[in-house]
Amino acid sequence: MHQNTNNLKKIVVLSALLFVCGTGSLKAQYAVNTLTIFSNKQLLALNFLNNISLSSVAKTHTDVNTSKDNIDKTKVSAETVSENTIETLSSTQFKYAMMMDVDVEELTNKTLYTFIDDWYGTHYRMGGNTKKGIDCSAFSGTLLASIYTFNVPRTAREQYKICERLDKENLMTGDLVFFNTRGGVSHVGVYLANNRFVHASSSNGITISNLDDNYYAKKFISGGRINQ
Repeated sequence: MHQNTNNLKKIVVLSALLFVCGTGSLKAQYAVNTLTIFSNKQLLALNFLNNISLSSVAKTHTDVNTSKDNIDKTKVSAETVSENTIETLSSTQFKYAMMMDVDVEELTNKTLYTFIDDWYGTHYRMGGNTKKGIDCSAFSGTLLASIYTFNVPRTAREQYKICERLDKENLMTGDLVFFNTRGGVSHVGVYLANNRFVHASSSNGITISNLDDNYYAKKFISGGRINQ
């Protein structure tokens, strides 16, 4: 009988350890709390076993095994979801998530960020529309056509005319953002996330900027959404 009780203690403690490891692996920042939980569970399990009646040993052994099976299934399920999520994300998405200070899960359009990465750093050239040099409206038009199959007019002013007007707070990925840099609507970019937009800058070429930067905040006119 004494040997059976010792074995049961080992099973309950092992189950408690599996439970804590399973849940603790999901969030590293809860490591300290996890250690506290494990200590408490150990004490509860051992106190329970010190007072357990021999007639309930068999039943408790079955309950512990059932609980362990459920814990193992939950752990496997959580790990599978995490692995599948990571596998669907590209290194390009991680790169731009860091640049834009957002969670990588927010950058769901992998094709968009692959396109941006392909063009990133291309020189600005007024009237240009190729990798040798491109201006702001040609770039926004090329992006919208390639990613969203939207055909838009050639100039920033004409693109502005066909858009539904939007405030900054209502912008979504793929919307246009318009600026007054030389009088009237004279510059355009494509909104991404977290107030960032991609555009052909006259000084930096294809780059990502922040709508809250002093220069762009002062020059901002409106957001625009293409409805096709």
